Amino acid sequence: MQKFNSNQHPHRRYNPLLDEWILVSPQRTKRPWQGQEEEQNKGQRPEYDETCYLCPGNTRSSGSKNPVYEGCYVFENDFPSLIKDELVVDDKLTSDLFQSKPERGINKVVCFSPKHNLTIPEMELEDIEAIVRTWKAEYIELGSHDFIKYVQIFENKGAVMGCSNPHPHGQIWSQSSIPSKVKKTQENLEDYHKKTGRSLLKVYLEEELLHGERIVAENEHFAVLVPFWATWPYETLIISKRHFGSLSSMKPEEEKAFAEVLKAITVKYDNLFNISFPYSSGIHQAPTDGMDHPEWHFHMHFYPPLLRSATVKKFMVGYEMLGEAQRDISAEQAAKILRELPAVHYKSSN
Repeated sequence: MQKFNSNQHPHRRYNPLLDEWILVSPQRTKRPWQGQEEEQNKGQRPEYDETCYLCPGNTRSSGSKNPVYEGCYVFENDFPSLIKDELVVDDKLTSDLFQSKPERGINKVVCFSPKHNLTIPEMELEDIEAIVRTWKAEYIELGSHDFIKYVQIFENKGAVMGCSNPHPHGQIWSQSSIPSKVKKTQENLEDYHKKTGRSLLKVYLEEELLHGERIVAENEHFAVLVPFWATWPYETLIISKRHFGSLSSMKPEEEKAFAEVLKAITVKYDNLFNISFPYSSGIHQAPTDGMDHPEWHFHMHFYPPLLRSATVKKFMVGYEMLGEAQRDISAEQAAKILRELPAVHYKSSN
């Protein structure tokens, strides 16, 4: 009988944030690949694009004109997924099996920079700090509305992630309900906190720092790691070392430290395949429902789709759609690859 090796043999791992399991099959990395490959557009974009509806001074499709902004610029989405209006519900249209209810909210777009050709890993640290401060201000302002219960800050980077405009930007969706995945995370964080009196993610991070094998980067206030239960090939998690629940509680020195680790992980992502690396990322933090949430611990997820190269993507198909999530590279292998990448952006070293 063989001795189990997590880098060679199939096994399942538990995700305590979602109370779910993932199948890990590291032996599958040896299989040949004959799937879809796509050409990468490596052309340099201009600093200003007159056709871009997010560039300074340009007119958006709604008819609104952007100011000639010089830093972060925030505006309400011209095509929001949620609306502010309160709607009347006809109870006759609902039943146990056909439940629906109106959802109110405010959607915003955050332009990270006036420069059309930049992304976060190519920005100066002080400009990334400005993004963090903008996120913080928006979380506080949106959360102050009595009908907003959760503020979701996120970025879709790259066309492969559905980003319709390459200008550096992210979005904020604030809404009157706590979204399903956030609610599930909250329930598990709360259950752990009630049982132990401690933050699940603080205890988890302490163990990760003790072992070190899944740590990618860290500073005094934050750590970047490939979570033990990672689903996407190079998925990472940023966790605060201090236990606090949201951006509103972030200290000035933590704002700078958070910007540092944001730059660190995104530079490593770009350096992995020498491309502008696509991902979806988002901050998970305490709801704005007026309740105390001592169970919440500030963290940020990065979900990149690339697997073997700049052209080979991971898809959630077949077993993943019908059974449970599955990955072909162990979290430890992914962390080692990311950890050993240069800290200087590949464009800067040319």
